[in-house]
Amino acid sequence: MSVNKLLVAGAGQMGAGIAQVSAVAGLEVVMIDVADEFIARGMAGIEKGLGRLVEKGRMEAGARDAALARISTSTDIAAGADADLFLEAAPESMELKQELFEKAAATLRPDAIIATNTSSLSVSKLAAFVTEPVRFVGIHFFNPVPMMALVEVVRGEQTSDETLSAARSFAEAVGKTAITVTDSPGFVVNRILFPMINEAANAYHESVASAGDIDTGMKLGANWPMGPLALADLVGLDTTKAILETLERELGEARYTPSPALGELVAAGRLGRKSGSGFYDYGK
Repeated sequence: MSVNKLLVAGAGQMGAGIAQVSAVAGLEVVMIDVADEFIARGMAGIEKGLGRLVEKGRMEAGARDAALARISTSTDIAAGADADLFLEAAPESMELKQELFEKAAATLRPDAIIATNTSSLSVSKLAAFVTEPVRFVGIHFFNPVPMMALVEVVRGEQTSDETLSAARSFAEAVGKTAITVTDSPGFVVNRILFPMINEAANAYHESVASAGDIDTGMKLGANWPMGPLALADLVGLDTTKAILETLERELGEARYTPSPALGELVAAGRLGRKSGSGFYDYGK
């Protein structure tokens, strides 16, 4: 099955990024969210991102306009009822995702693929919320979507070979490299990455070094393109904490226990770039 029309649920950083790369690749996209203000914010981000590409000479103005024209928006899931693929990009809440998947299963065609962009929740457990779980799959993009080349395609216990193949083809069609992963907490990248971010947060909490020096150490000493604390700010400290909590719960290992620094910053509303401050201040 080929994907020509995509329905994205969530107009935040991830959802808007997925909508952007899909529209640039020529797919028709419907992006939905619960409120018009969220949709407006997501579209503004897409327009800004494509505008930067035009300014840098990496995209023609006509191609930008054509991509934007391929994106429609709504607060009603029925606006994308004829989509070939439904991809959820909502916050990491099992209850919220359950509601979305039940609506998608009741609204889309019986043969439409239903997918989650979850970074840590069980694909097999989420599949229980849809009819015919053979059509359910994980399609995990990385943030920021337009810049990151990887997609983890996650096979649930009942995901069919056809669904898996279609998901990989979709990822490749929007310009990404796909790797196939068995459903497991954190999949591959986050299972390895987030304990490293957490250890950096512990070093910060214990005053081993400043945030800037920790990040400089990892950039110059380990060749990371971005320091782990700056990366946590980009991901969102609330999201980082939630992923670690999921890993701790599912794997039962203390090394995934979120650093006290994460708990303190999240409690203070310092969630990273999206709130204007986290390990760093962003002047918002």
